[in-house]
Amino acid sequence: MSQNTDSTQHDTVEALRLDRQLCFALYGAANRVTRLYRPLLDALGLTYPQYLAMLVLWEASPRTVGALGEALDLESSTLTPLLKRLEAQGLIARARDPQDERRVIVTLTPTGAALRDRAKAVPEQLLCLLELPLSELGDLRERLKRLAV
Repeated sequence: MSQNTDSTQHDTVEALRLDRQLCFALYGAANRVTRLYRPLLDALGLTYPQYLAMLVLWEASPRTVGALGEALDLESSTLTPLLKRLEAQGLIARARDPQDERRVIVTLTPTGAALRDRAKAVPEQLLCLLELPLSELGDLRERLKRLAV
């Protein structure tokens, strides 16, 4: 076997190492962040996906299920059970759009709107748990947003 073949095999083995994979670094980081969020969100009675839905609704309510799904990059088949659970908790209300029966409008209830005040502390609490400089986190967020497009 030539040295060139050995070098190519070595490069292939190196390229396939788990610790060199972007997907694994993203996976590990996402898992850690989700784990750090869990106790903060448990205190609000929300799961991580429910928190994301509530963030969108706290920005603007009412919204259609379609607009909510677009904002969260979720299919309606994934979003509907999540919304049913939020509705059962009394945080949102769903109703057919009287202008177009095919559309469902999601509105915050007074309880859901009030939860926003309690949730205001979550981002800062998470930053403290991450123990990274704010400037690094902001840069990381912007880079990940570009990657997600």
